[in-house]
Amino acid sequence: MLPSLNSIASRLRLRQLRLLIALDEHGSLHKAAELMAITQPGATKSLHEIETTLGATLFVRSSQGLQPNDLGRCVIRYARLILSDLAHLREDMLGILKGQGGRLSIGVIMGAVPLLMRAVTQLRQTQPELSIHIVEDTSARLLALLDQGRLDVAICRPSVSSQPGTYVRLAEQSESLSVVVHPDHPLTRISAHSLAELTGYRWVVYPSHMPMRITLEQAFREADLEFPPYPIETASTFMTLSLLQEDPLLLAVMPKEVAQFSEQFGMVRSLPIPLRRTEPYSLVARQNAELTAPARMLVEEVRQVMRLVEG
Repeated sequence: MLPSLNSIASRLRLRQLRLLIALDEHGSLHKAAELMAITQPGATKSLHEIETTLGATLFVRSSQGLQPNDLGRCVIRYARLILSDLAHLREDMLGILKGQGGRLSIGVIMGAVPLLMRAVTQLRQTQPELSIHIVEDTSARLLALLDQGRLDVAICRPSVSSQPGTYVRLAEQSESLSVVVHPDHPLTRISAHSLAELTGYRWVVYPSHMPMRITLEQAFREADLEFPPYPIETASTFMTLSLLQEDPLLLAVMPKEVAQFSEQFGMVRSLPIPLRRTEPYSLVARQNAELTAPARMLVEEVRQVMRLVEG
């Protein structure tokens, strides 16, 4: 039976977490002890104390040395997160003491990447010592990271949450979609203007229940067309672009701004197929959460970029 949280918190030491990471990286008590500048008996004793504190064996001996078991890998993962958070804490404290800099963690969905890119570029011009961590993912995953305190703000759709009222919307932006193909796709030579002209081709689409997938499905229903069978599903921008390069006969849907950005580099061509706008995305934070100074500055930059886009 695992000890209580209070028991673990009162007995576990940061130095012990560092030892676990060293053991994972080197697979040897001797090498881990050298790295930690302690004796091998000291490292053995420390590992025993950790396992006693957690009430579980974390490593097993093998021909490759000490190897973490399932519980060990779990503990090591959190050890890395704890030490990483301490490093971020120090960065934030330095930023506060110096009146600038610090750390900012931002989440973003694919369609808002160009917007965030411009906002971050502007922010860096006035805050060159600011450390910025950006996570691109789906709205659901970004909101989960926001709930855990891993993100300061996120640009996503809070409506996917079962409790959207737990977030405050700091800014909002509408989103248009584009049907895109490889520049050598046959449809670029016949100027297709309707979904009916796209039948017979394979598609790369967003996973089910995501806003862009829902919008595309609705467009096919309104045109009285069957939704493309056997599509490739992915929420990754890079994967979508890579698939289009690998198979020039594929079609895909992506946010208009992302499509325009990709067109600049000759990666795709947009087809003049009219699609409805998807649900707007928002810059959100946790309700009643006090934003850091860097987060507040980012909010202003994002709002400014949004005004330029709408203008």
